[in-house]
Amino acid sequence: MKRRQFIKAAGLGVAASAIAAPAIAQSSPALKWRLTMSWPKSLDILSGACETFSKYVSEATDGKFQIQVFAAGEIVPGLQVLDAVQNGTVEMGHTAVYYYIGKDPTWALFCATPFGLNCRQQNSWFYDGDGQKLADDFTKKYNAYSLLMGNTGAQMGGWFRKEINTVDDLKGLKMRIGGWAGATLKKLGVVSQQIAGGDIYPALEKGTIDATEWVGPYDDEKLGFYKVAKYYYYPGWWEGGTTNHLLINLAKWNELPKSYQAIVKAAAGFANVEETARYDARNPQALKRLLAAGTLLRPFSQAVMEACLKASNEVNAETSAINADYKKVWDSIAAFRNDEYLWWQVAEYSYDSFQIRTRTRG
Repeated sequence: MKRRQFIKAAGLGVAASAIAAPAIAQSSPALKWRLTMSWPKSLDILSGACETFSKYVSEATDGKFQIQVFAAGEIVPGLQVLDAVQNGTVEMGHTAVYYYIGKDPTWALFCATPFGLNCRQQNSWFYDGDGQKLADDFTKKYNAYSLLMGNTGAQMGGWFRKEINTVDDLKGLKMRIGGWAGATLKKLGVVSQQIAGGDIYPALEKGTIDATEWVGPYDDEKLGFYKVAKYYYYPGWWEGGTTNHLLINLAKWNELPKSYQAIVKAAAGFANVEETARYDARNPQALKRLLAAGTLLRPFSQAVMEACLKASNEVNAETSAINADYKKVWDSIAAFRNDEYLWWQVAEYSYDSFQIRTRTRG
């Protein structure tokens, strides 16, 4: 190569690298965000979803995008995660969005609602149905962007100081119950209260409440409910599959480079699957321990279940009549649920039923 050609080529290379380096730096900025959650760290599956998410975001960006996780109460109380994200106190939060039905009952439909979708159906509705699109349209009104980040699976019906044999046994019962189920149970005479996870045990112990629900055996054992209420009911018809969400301040989300947005989505997706897997793996042994400690396992009667379904249908009809957002989302869920159970009846349910019968015979 002639000397002048070499110098020219070298000059072009220097110029190209000078342009490329800042472009790469701009697309991978150093960021430090804060994530507040609705859970104490002692609930290690729920809080663990946040730790998993934070870990993978950091590793995928070579440590350039750091997310510090804060437990309920360290920045804001557990039931104020949406407010903290919405007003920019933190960039993101992890929560069950049915806590925010006081703002709009439509929030419950994206989390868990009585006789709604089960865990896999929730994921299907969000990922391949209308769920995420409907959520995007709704949450932007609150300056937030949401992503699935965990599902507990079907929950238990809760802990009661007395047996629930008939619908009349629900009348006057003071119960800690999250989300939209309180509106259904109110029709049956229950006095519902929303209390953050870390505050439930003392309320139950002091008799401020007569009953409580939380998630299932693994978490409920940790919270100690079996020490002050011996009747453990199932199923939690109000939470057939409870989706937890990562909420992100919408302005902050829009500022993220596309590469970081993709990493956040991927990390949240992994945490979504991992949370369910951990509950499924750990609940059986926890249930065995609870029964060994004297817990009395009871099913809700058919009469109680049917009364609750009737009350839930009334709540959905009444709310849909006055809330257009609610109606749009509920109509989507109801149609999706009906088609899903057509398939479940053919394959999933028949397979699981056979397996369960075989297990009990064995």
